[in-house]
Amino acid sequence: MNMLTIGKMARLNNISEQALRLYDKIGLLKPDYVDEQTGYRYYNIKQCARLDMIAYMKELGMSLKQIKEHLDREDVNVILEVLRLQKILIDKDIEELFRKQKAIIRYIENYNRYLNFQKESFKGPIVEHIPSRKIYCYKCSKNVYECKMDSYEYILRELKNHIILHDLPSIYFCNVGSIIRKNTLEKEELASNEIFVFVDDEFTSDTGIEKIPEGDFACIYFNDFNFEKEKECAGKLIRYIKENSFEIIGDYVCEVIAELPIFPHDSRNMSVKLQIPIKI
Repeated sequence: MNMLTIGKMARLNNISEQALRLYDKIGLLKPDYVDEQTGYRYYNIKQCARLDMIAYMKELGMSLKQIKEHLDREDVNVILEVLRLQKILIDKDIEELFRKQKAIIRYIENYNRYLNFQKESFKGPIVEHIPSRKIYCYKCSKNVYECKMDSYEYILRELKNHIILHDLPSIYFCNVGSIIRKNTLEKEELASNEIFVFVDDEFTSDTGIEKIPEGDFACIYFNDFNFEKEKECAGKLIRYIKENSFEIIGDYVCEVIAELPIFPHDSRNMSVKLQIPIKI
């Protein structure tokens, strides 16, 4: 009654015969009896308990190797240790999913802004009140405003490698911008070797973190980004500030709000928002 063929054991536990053969091969679950003449494997119904534990540990995200290492210790405390370790991993996964969720929400907001911009087709500068934002700044090897678009791609590779090297969430790479400091901007120079990514308020780092304060910003949008076009639009924005007697009170921000690299050999097709904090 208690002896089960490999097929019946597999069906009872909703797993494949191949999985049971693998468990046998790696020593995770051996058959209770193997017929020497036929080579047929037979299992005891009581072994279902171990299969349940294996399935549970797999559900927690453990590999077969990890499961075997823990179960081979034959220690009751292993279960508590496994649960504690897996809780830590799950907490990290939840944090990463939350970060991705926020990035997707930010992406949706940016693409809606892009679509609204396309419909309204406004070309002149406007004033917007923008909430505070947190950025992670990176000093690159070149002045970005002396680059062609091909060179800019190499700078982005530099930033991406930095993100990977320092274990920063890669999801942040989708929201890149550049920043020109106030003292340089007041000379009406477009020069910067600083690029940044927007990060969540919860994100912490020993270096590179800054906050762009909430406030009023003179803004201008444009499509099909290139540095010559940015210089032209930045000039319009600065003239707008002067004509309205606004005071520049912070750093210039170039934010990519949407990218549409639809075709394999196409450019990024970036939609961009230039922003200068002002006092009205």
